[in-house]
Amino acid sequence: MNSYLRKLLFRYTDTSPTAATILMMLEGLESPGSPIPFDHIAFRTYGMEGQGIASLASFLETFGYADAGDELAFPNKKLRARWMRKPGMPRVFLSEIKVEELSEGAQAIIQRYAGAMGALAGAHAGMCSATGMLPWAHPTLHEYEDLAGESEYAAWVLVNGYTLNHMTVAVHRLQGFNRGGIRALNEELKRRGFELNQQGSELKVSPDGGLLQSSTVADSVLFRFADGEEQLVPGTYIEFAERAPLLQFAHVPAAELQEVQRRDGASSRVASTWKTAGLPDAR
Repeated sequence: MNSYLRKLLFRYTDTSPTAATILMMLEGLESPGSPIPFDHIAFRTYGMEGQGIASLASFLETFGYADAGDELAFPNKKLRARWMRKPGMPRVFLSEIKVEELSEGAQAIIQRYAGAMGALAGAHAGMCSATGMLPWAHPTLHEYEDLAGESEYAAWVLVNGYTLNHMTVAVHRLQGFNRGGIRALNEELKRRGFELNQQGSELKVSPDGGLLQSSTVADSVLFRFADGEEQLVPGTYIEFAERAPLLQFAHVPAAELQEVQRRDGASSRVASTWKTAGLPDAR
């Protein structure tokens, strides 16, 4: 699995200059040789037969990842999601858009591309996630714009496929920000000229106050459409998460806290209320 993550990270930093620069900055603030601690990595998919969460989950299970619990629901976004875990490795957040709940026009566009590939796209989801290869033909600019008008999520998948959507740094495990936490990191990023996502709010706080998140604005990538048009489209971004200690471990010194002693992210109750705190399309 380490080799898969290395491929993901290489592809990610190659196509996201913002993430690459920030990760280099963080490496410079950590002790020499200390790896950047990742909280989770996230993928977006189409919820279709043979594809979606199931296809990537099956791939990850071959590397020892396991489903972490209940399905999460984001009704306003027509999304469902699941967490997967493997001890000692970053969490994986898998989400899919419920294609059947989109308009007939949006469904027709998705079926024309992802549907035409059927289960073949799902079978190659793991490889596509690491290489960034689009598992279906390039759409036209008009189709992309029509889909984006209804769902930013669905349009993102149309031109990015099942590649990595974002990586999330575990700020509570960063030595350089172990006192000021995510708020200090946000201020440092802005001081250095990075643009943070202001959707909902710059700092997203879970209803229980135990999980704090922020992110950069997605980098744009040049995409060549089937009709020959070229246009910048949203690509990947980098996210930051700070998990507070669970109440029963609040007395434990920060340096001694284990990840399992901190606020987790697999509660469907929490997921259903994140929308009031400015949850992005897929975190």
